Amino acid sequence: MDRSFSRRLAMRFDDHFRFFRSWIDRPRNVGAIFPTSTIAARSMASVANPASGLPVLELGPGTGVITRAIIERGVAPSSIVSVEYCPEFHARLALDHPDVNFVLGDAFDLDTALGAMGRQKFDCAVSGIPLLNFPVPARIALIEDLLGRLPPGRPVVQFSYGPVSPVPGGSGSFEITHHDFVMRNVPPARLWRYSRPG
Repeated sequence: MDRSFSRRLAMRFDDHFRFFRSWIDRPRNVGAIFPTSTIAARSMASVANPASGLPVLELGPGTGVITRAIIERGVAPSSIVSVEYCPEFHARLALDHPDVNFVLGDAFDLDTALGAMGRQKFDCAVSGIPLLNFPVPARIALIEDLLGRLPPGRPVVQFSYGPVSPVPGGSGSFEITHHDFVMRNVPPARLWRYSRPG
């Protein structure tokens, strides 16, 4: 068996095991039994513009599937700021990707989580947080906060299992568009895009 294939298979098994264990411990914060598929991760990462000169903000990296997709998109690891709530995931992510700026903190309190980077502008934001597990006002406030950290016209992309946007239309100062529907995810996932006019 090819060594690189064996390594990828072992990594995928490890990702699934860690994700499942975290789901048992913290179902509200993890939101699913399986990590995001590489296909969904690539679709989310496709909104990043490596030539923008701005870092990408990632929320809820989990096992790092989306982080890897952002790097594959051409964004330098040092140009990714990734906020993770779970200490176990954060510790493993920092080992797997030492050049990525992983922050242990709460995405719903980004000023505290980002600290000295609180005034930083980002190219886009990519979120794997299970928003459906949180109250609607908190979801709206998060999207508003994220968009305030991006240049006008740049998007927030949100992962969700629900049939409609996890943030209701007409609830904030942003537009909502359907970004993608990924059948090859367990369960199938919908990706939503939030932006303010450029």
